[in-house]
Amino acid sequence: MANVLLLQSPPPKLEDVQKKIFDEGAKAFLGKLHQQFDKDVDELFKTRLQRMVELSTKKVLSFKASPERIDRLWKIASLSSRLQNRHLDLGDVSASNTAHFVSALNADVQGIQVDFDDGHCPTWKNQLMAYHNILSVVSGKLPGAPFSITTCPILMLRPRAWNMIDHDILIDGKEAIGPLVDFGILIYHTAKKLYEANSGPYFYLSKVEGASEAKLWNDIFVWAQNELHIPQGTIKACVLIENIVSTFEMDEILFALREHSLGLNCGIWDYCASIIAKFGTKKPFLLPDRNKYVNMDRRFLKSYMQLVVNTCHLRGAPATGGMAAAMLKPGSIGTENSSKSIINNVLEAKLKEIEMGVDGFMVYDSRIVPHVNELWKKSSTTPNQIHRIFDVTVTPDDLLAIPAGGVTLQGLKHNVAVSILFIYQWLAGVGHFFYSGNVEDSATAEISRYQIWQWIRFGVPLEDDPARQVTAKLVEKTAANFAAHAHKNLCRSNAERKRLTAARYMSMEIFLSRNPPEFITSYLNDNHKFRTLHNKSLLSNL
Repeated sequence: MANVLLLQSPPPKLEDVQKKIFDEGAKAFLGKLHQQFDKDVDELFKTRLQRMVELSTKKVLSFKASPERIDRLWKIASLSSRLQNRHLDLGDVSASNTAHFVSALNADVQGIQVDFDDGHCPTWKNQLMAYHNILSVVSGKLPGAPFSITTCPILMLRPRAWNMIDHDILIDGKEAIGPLVDFGILIYHTAKKLYEANSGPYFYLSKVEGASEAKLWNDIFVWAQNELHIPQGTIKACVLIENIVSTFEMDEILFALREHSLGLNCGIWDYCASIIAKFGTKKPFLLPDRNKYVNMDRRFLKSYMQLVVNTCHLRGAPATGGMAAAMLKPGSIGTENSSKSIINNVLEAKLKEIEMGVDGFMVYDSRIVPHVNELWKKSSTTPNQIHRIFDVTVTPDDLLAIPAGGVTLQGLKHNVAVSILFIYQWLAGVGHFFYSGNVEDSATAEISRYQIWQWIRFGVPLEDDPARQVTAKLVEKTAANFAAHAHKNLCRSNAERKRLTAARYMSMEIFLSRNPPEFITSYLNDNHKFRTLHNKSLLSNL
């Protein structure tokens, strides 16, 4: 039997919660799960490293002539009635924020992206609170939430991605694997109840890199269903296509998960960041100012969405679009002119996605939900659009056609601000925040910091002033100016000012790194500053 050691004692007032979540049965299940798949996860990291080396010498990616791709007749397993309509999910809902989670559970949406990834910060306290709130709502015991899980929107549980290690748990002398901890705890405690209520368990799978990783998740699902004595095919999962490698293996990904598939989803900013991560040292892959030149009308992103939609629909699977990050002003009920303008912009963008054939998408602000529901009523009379298959051919060149355009000083300032604020919030134990009318999370931080790194690397001239280039000095000055502004307008205490200063210097470190970390969340999760800030109030169990 595996030796499972929780390195942290419970945070104040969460002693009973920790004892209940990590009871003997759950620890035994986590231990077996790790013993079963530890070697496979190590293999996954080696494959990623090998691929990175191969891509640094290759020009482009290409589609495989695989049997799964060539055979156009196979389909994914049929979906239950609750999964036929995937029109609208609320995104970036961290269940550690009880008030936000309860509000989402009462919203008129089909699903909630219950997030341990992009919009969540995995401090020990946040992990315990999130698990506790999910277990409570599944049991009908979360104050303020519907009494029965059957009347809630479906919970689309999103475990951490493979890049995340859990530093709070040792299993057989090794730090635990973040996504296996999240999946293991959630499935162990909720699988039977969700199955009996015809409400899951359903998952979003983040940052999957290719079909071999989808196959690993499928093996994990099969093993867990056997262990917990629930029928094979009960678990369903939607894979986020937010890695350029996965775009070339979508048929193979759906095939690997065909008994457990809930289709594919588009994640635009992580996707753009992955292009820079894989090809960013080559000038043809220089991505221009994202606010001005990168949107779904551009050839590379339009082709990507068309390919997601057609691949899914050919296989009888739903295809979902990205998240509308726009926020109404605090206290607004959506009737003022400024709010109407924000709502209209969201509806315009989402109508384009509906016309491209998506079966659903996400929004963050629940005040926009009634307007999006109205849009679906007007635009589509069916629960999904799986019957729509378009006559388009997408080539590797289409997917890698980086848009033309330059860099503006405003774009640089925006990316610097998002990068610094994301790190600042993470150091405070918060996974997403609001800036300039949008919700920002690790996906927007990822593209922001990667763009700055790339612009410095190529010394890109500024559109507003072509005599000036993006240099380390200009970025340092921009970061210093933003930090000075934030010290005055954002920070309310000495501790917050110190944290902001740390965030500024940590941002500069990744902007200037020779080989930047592939994921900002790994960089932060493994960082001494973050770990010290969140563990100093906890007693070690060693």
